[in-house]
Amino acid sequence: MNDELGLQIAYEEAVKSYEEGGIPIGAALVSADGVVLGRGHNERIQKNNPILHAETAALIDAGRVDAKVYKVATMYSTLASCFMCSGACLLYGINRVVMGENKTVQGGEELLASKGVKVVNMNSEKCYDLLQKFIKERPQEWHQAHPEEFEA
Repeated sequence: MNDELGLQIAYEEAVKSYEEGGIPIGAALVSADGVVLGRGHNERIQKNNPILHAETAALIDAGRVDAKVYKVATMYSTLASCFMCSGACLLYGINRVVMGENKTVQGGEELLASKGVKVVNMNSEKCYDLLQKFIKERPQEWHQAHPEEFEA
């Protein structure tokens, strides 16, 4: 599967989250042969769960996967993975992470790269625009999830 298609699947999940009233971040875990193993979106608001990020939701959706499959899979996310989600990718040995954008938040890219994970930034305007729309409409919800960015 090419990266544009993988990111499109993640973007569809982000739109789904936005339509549910949640933070529009989506992810998809795709095997080396192009099979979507799992997909998900941030459900922090919808399920009142602070650790149900897009990447963790995609991992949950994938279920139990053989370690050999993880090692050649790609995690697609519409936003740079946070440290928690980067840690999950490292824990399961996912060696390639493709992000839609990192202008909104710079996540664990350096951590992933330092551990040998190939990190690709697609610089997607549509991923950026959707998240910026949410932040403009619901700044308190965004700042609750990202307090380090809140200027008191």
